[in-house]
Amino acid sequence: MKTSTILTVLALTLTPFGISSAGEWDVSGFIGFDTRAFWEDSQFLDQDDDLNGSPIVQPEVYWQSDDAKQRFGFVGFARVDSVDDERTHADIRELHWGYEGNGWDFNLGINKVFWGVTESRHLVDVINQTDLVEDIDQEDKLGQPMVNVNLQRNFGRFELFVLPYFRERTFPGLDGRLRTPLPVDTDDALYESSEEEGHVDFAFRYSHYVGDVDLAAYVFDGTSREPTFRLSAERNRLVPFYEQMTQAGFELQYTRDAWLWKLEAIGRDATSDSFAAAVGGLEYTFYGVRNSAVDIGVLAEYLYDDRDDNAPLTAFDKDVFIGTRVALNDTDDTSILAGFALDVDTHEAFLNLEAEKRFGDKLFGELRLRAFANADPGDATYAFERDDYVQLRLSWYY
Repeated sequence: MKTSTILTVLALTLTPFGISSAGEWDVSGFIGFDTRAFWEDSQFLDQDDDLNGSPIVQPEVYWQSDDAKQRFGFVGFARVDSVDDERTHADIRELHWGYEGNGWDFNLGINKVFWGVTESRHLVDVINQTDLVEDIDQEDKLGQPMVNVNLQRNFGRFELFVLPYFRERTFPGLDGRLRTPLPVDTDDALYESSEEEGHVDFAFRYSHYVGDVDLAAYVFDGTSREPTFRLSAERNRLVPFYEQMTQAGFELQYTRDAWLWKLEAIGRDATSDSFAAAVGGLEYTFYGVRNSAVDIGVLAEYLYDDRDDNAPLTAFDKDVFIGTRVALNDTDDTSILAGFALDVDTHEAFLNLEAEKRFGDKLFGELRLRAFANADPGDATYAFERDDYVQLRLSWYY
């Protein structure tokens, strides 16, 4: 089917929302293939040691009206995994309509909202659920149904979110790597609220800038995106339990010449525990190293989290993160991000390397390496002690 025909069908379908074939349409996306290789045998029974192969597809459609007041967006995602059935999944990342007025705007549908400024961990990013089968770095998110109203004034931006439906976190299956010792039962999740997935969550955020300082603060009240776990009656799997929480968060970034100073902090009150957490640090960029086009950034952050054992598990309670960001600024958009996190108490260590490069106009390559070390039984990362891996992705963009 021709692109013009697809756009006509979409326009007719979305006519009740004021969307027509007029305006500016953009159809894009990518088709890719991932492969993961683990260089150690698995730690737990039933985990598959075979080389992982995984085709993925992400179609994207965007529309903006001629007067630029209305917009529509759709982003889909689907993966088929050769090893883990739970990693074979599909999701609507975005499906939303928006209207922009004079100093205000409105969004309705499924959307992704990102908050945060630090590199090693995004504490304040609370709206969307983590798609954990995609990656352990928790950067991939599921689409979140929402009603969002924003008000822009000279003294700041005010954002209100009404979230009428909760998305459960995805977890690797019995065959998958990078999982807990017992698999997580995603079919029988438990909730503190009797409304379960239908509980309506709310969030309010204020953001502004003062000179070189960008700042934001928010309050979220609703279902925690991080579950705690209970042992199943058969004692052979973990059952996620989603409790209610009230969380306040704050983020700040100060920009001065080549320096970036960053801070994220939260305070959470929930049935399991009330705690505070923060991550802060700096980034300094050396521009045009040795009179070249290469930029090299140096990152350093400290992570603190005082939650107890009743709260959702975290690997970042007292950690130091050191990293570097290299941008060649060449015609192929070559870049490298490398980081090393160390727990100052347990000495657990985590190494992350990400490299990206474009080949021609359409083909894009990504290389990721993850490694774990020094974890003892009972430590947060012990379940991944043998899960060091390298991943290669090739994506064709259209």
